[in-house]
Amino acid sequence: MLIQWRQQVKQFASAQHLDTPALNDHIPHFLEELAAALQSQSRVTIPEALEGSSPPAHGLQRLQEAFDLEEVVAEYNILRGCIHDLAEKNGITLQGEPFHIMNRVLDQAIGLAVQTYATQRALEVQRRREEYLAFVAHDLRTPLNAISLATRVLELTFQEPNQRTETARMLKTLGRNVKHLQQLVEKIIEENTNLQTESGIKLERRELDLWPLVEALIHDLRPVAGTGSTKLINKVPQRLVVFADASLLRRIFQNLIANAIKSTPRGKVLIKAQEIESEGLVECRVTDNGTGIPSDRLEKVFDELETDARNEGGFGLGLAIVKTFVEAHSGTVTVESKEGAGSTFQFTLPNKPD
Repeated sequence: MLIQWRQQVKQFASAQHLDTPALNDHIPHFLEELAAALQSQSRVTIPEALEGSSPPAHGLQRLQEAFDLEEVVAEYNILRGCIHDLAEKNGITLQGEPFHIMNRVLDQAIGLAVQTYATQRALEVQRRREEYLAFVAHDLRTPLNAISLATRVLELTFQEPNQRTETARMLKTLGRNVKHLQQLVEKIIEENTNLQTESGIKLERRELDLWPLVEALIHDLRPVAGTGSTKLINKVPQRLVVFADASLLRRIFQNLIANAIKSTPRGKVLIKAQEIESEGLVECRVTDNGTGIPSDRLEKVFDELETDARNEGGFGLGLAIVKTFVEAHSGTVTVESKEGAGSTFQFTLPNKPD
């Protein structure tokens, strides 16, 4: 009966890659529960008849195996047909109480499997929304800081008595609103501290020149670095091309450079890249000569919400974002650091389509 059932279920696109144990999953256990209910001519409630809880476990497993909800329902109904076929081959007519027991157990199994599947999928959608919101909120920090610092510089410029014009009042209004936005961003990040990262990112890759992307980002981040206190230096070759999602790549560099600035109040941050032709990759580096990272923290810097006790605000979510986005490009990211001597973050990207 299971062979007949597997042959039909194997027609599902989601089931074609599964081996026999994975395809069977909890169905043999469910058949034992059904057999026990039939043998005892059970009149107990359906949840009691399914005390083995194989349908909820089966629904959860099928979600992990990327089955559609319709396929989960269909495989139970295919099983119903296989049971009828087996009964007919053995001269058994399913009717009366056994017929009602079998259908009650199967219908409840479908309900439990679907309920578990749908609940878990809804939780997954909610988790991904929270993840995306936390990532966006975190990435808003850097441009907001740049706007805030630039606004402050302009406010100081207009503090002279002969400069107190309508422009000065507009700058104060701008400053207040930027501060409000910063508070909202911090609140979003705080409310998502239980984030668990899992890449579900849709890439929009194209070939793009890396040097101008880095140069534009350096220009935007200069107010954060301070006037001349931290130098941002673009050492990327001007004709170097990568095959990547421009938006995500910008966020990768933004997080790495912003973290480098935090740990390098006075010094240099170098952004470099080179092509590794033999592997079809571009290797990118962000190097600073700042405070560095203690050796016992190196293995944890890419963990979600891992914080730096010496650096208010931490670096963990930013580096978790970096790791997620780099891996979404099938790349790898690593760090080398020596306390008091600075850090180098290195990641790889493809330089052309597969």
